[in-house]
Amino acid sequence: MYIIASFDYSPSLEIALTELMENEIPQNNILALPLDKMTESPRLFDSIHYADGTSLVDLAGILGCIFMLLGSIYGFVLEWGPIIWALIGLVVGFITGFFIKWIYIKAKYKRSFSKSKTEVFVIIYTREDNKVHKIKEILWQHNALGLTVYQGHNT
Repeated sequence: MYIIASFDYSPSLEIALTELMENEIPQNNILALPLDKMTESPRLFDSIHYADGTSLVDLAGILGCIFMLLGSIYGFVLEWGPIIWALIGLVVGFITGFFIKWIYIKAKYKRSFSKSKTEVFVIIYTREDNKVHKIKEILWQHNALGLTVYQGHNT
C-alpha cells in the first residue's frame, strides 16, 4: 500500500519524515521527490500552438485609440492637421500601451515565481494496514497539501 502526499519544502516536511522513521517506517520505504521550479521566462507572443491568455496588444489598442482621438481633436489647431496628428497619436499610444503591459507582465512573472516554493512529493510504502491511519495523521499534522492512499498490486 502506498501513501502519497505533497508538501511545500519546509522544516515541517523534515520533521514529518523524522517522525515517520521514529514510528518504525524504514527509511528505504520512504521516497521524497522534489519537483523542479519553472525557470524559463514566459512567452510574450502567442503562437497557433500556444496561448496563455495574456495579451500585450489590449492596452496598446486602447491607448492607441485614445491618443488617436486626442490627436485628431487637437490636430485642428496644430500645424500638420488632424489626420497626421491622429496617426502620430495612434503610433505613440500603441507603443506606450505595449511597453506598459510588457513591464507589467514581467513584474507579475517575477513576483509570482519568487514567492513560489519547491513542492515535494512523499511516497511511503507499507504492508501493514494498521499503520496507514498513523502515517496519514502524521502527514496531516505537518501541513501536507494533499494526500492519497493507493492500494496497488504486490509484485
